[in-house]
Amino acid sequence: MASLTQHDISILEKIKDPEAGPSAPLLIDPSLPKDPNISDATLYQKVSNLERTIVASIQEIELQIAGLKPTSSQSPPPLSQYLNCVKTLDDLIQEYPKYASARNNRAQALRRIYGDGILVKSPETYSLDEAKPLYTNASDEQLIQISSIILTDLTTAISLLTPRTPYMPLSPQSARTLSQAYTQRGAFYHLTAKRLSLKGADLRIEDGREEKQWKTVEFEEHASRDFVMGGRYGNEIAKALAVSANPTAKLCGEMVREAMRKEYAGAGQSV
Repeated sequence: MASLTQHDISILEKIKDPEAGPSAPLLIDPSLPKDPNISDATLYQKVSNLERTIVASIQEIELQIAGLKPTSSQSPPPLSQYLNCVKTLDDLIQEYPKYASARNNRAQALRRIYGDGILVKSPETYSLDEAKPLYTNASDEQLIQISSIILTDLTTAISLLTPRTPYMPLSPQSARTLSQAYTQRGAFYHLTAKRLSLKGADLRIEDGREEKQWKTVEFEEHASRDFVMGGRYGNEIAKALAVSANPTAKLCGEMVREAMRKEYAGAGQSV
């Protein structure tokens, strides 16, 4: 009778689980500057307060959209308010280009305005598991430009805060922003992979970006890796998503099920 050895199971689990294998523990040090690129505590407080004001405005807009907060006839439409918040984030980033948290929040705001399907031209305008974009009349040229900003913001935010070695400590605030940026990019890639798998779908990405050459499986793989890193820096949801989004995990799951099916099928046969 065919049987999975412990070695077989171990190998399959290591392939299936992107977190398998040793890794350096995450070192958090609350005494470090909250942002390594803004070491002056007074300046950091000023910048973070400006950002919090913008984020609070975005939260108010979302309450209006959800019908949880009344609006007056004089209130601008949610899209106009959102675009104004993005403009304020633009100004903040222009003044403090190494402030990673603002880049993470701008990317999120732009995804909310233009949708998570921005990287793909597909027959469907949006799927059931995506929030409907606030702006649905953007041209391909606009969407390509916006998608480049989103990807650049997330990549830059990650680069600005990632420790130079796995053994270097970082502040709780830096870990949280890293977790958010990795998880957000992972979700962006994951939803892009789902859209790209639709019949008639094509990538809509600026020439010169590495993602321009990716197929569905590459988006799935990078999404899984980003979810792993999001989990490493503290996002439990990202940690859970890492395996389910990993195409290798799906394949290995099928391999395990098939091996077990054959093993059970042979259980009644004589050796």
